[in-house]
Amino acid sequence: MVAKRIIPCLDVKEGRTVKGVNFVGLQDVGDAVELGRMYAAQGADELVYLDISATHEGRNTFTSLVERIARGINIPFTVGGGISSIDDAARLLDVGADKISINSAAVRRPQLIDEIASKYGSQFVVLAIDAKMVDGRWLITTHGGRRLTPRELFEWAREGQERGAGEILLTSMEHDGTRSGYPCDLFARLSQQLSIPIIASGGAGSADDIAEVLSAGRADAALAASIFHYGDITVKELKQMLHDRGIKVRL
Repeated sequence: MVAKRIIPCLDVKEGRTVKGVNFVGLQDVGDAVELGRMYAAQGADELVYLDISATHEGRNTFTSLVERIARGINIPFTVGGGISSIDDAARLLDVGADKISINSAAVRRPQLIDEIASKYGSQFVVLAIDAKMVDGRWLITTHGGRRLTPRELFEWAREGQERGAGEILLTSMEHDGTRSGYPCDLFARLSQQLSIPIIASGGAGSADDIAEVLSAGRADAALAASIFHYGDITVKELKQMLHDRGIKVRL
């Protein structure tokens, strides 16, 4: 049985880590590199850095930050935010990122998944999906959850896998930042339909929530931010609790 992964997520704006609820009401929670280094020391399996600065200057700042992360952190890390072309992906991979996360641009032009996977390999491509329940259906949103599309979650996830995505990073927009738990039925249903790993995101408020999504939710990894940023629990403590409950993790 493959070990479940614990992945702290760091939303980055102009070089600083921020956190909000449903992607708004952002608060500064620390230096992105120092936080990442701390989580690595605690035993995090991977890190995810998401650039939420929309401007061109923000992207330049983020590229410099990725270089600093690559020099200072010894575990794999994924970067995302504003990646809309293979050139954007190449720029970040060339300065040290281990994986690329794509979201809105892939919804707009799905061939982007094929292009990056063909050039670099599926293991470099994480398809991030922000989904929202509307009239009983899970629909895809873009632009940080602000724009609703008619695309249905399960259909899009299957297409992403077929086009070459190596992992799916799924966030429930209703749960993001609320610390109210993950929608485990959603993750379990998606897991049954895909053969690639699924990273659960959005809603972790306790070790119990993470244990539930890794077991009942059948997720391969759990992404969390608030519980780590605000010191509720360390990665090391969380992994020990999961291990004690019979969930396989790397200690």
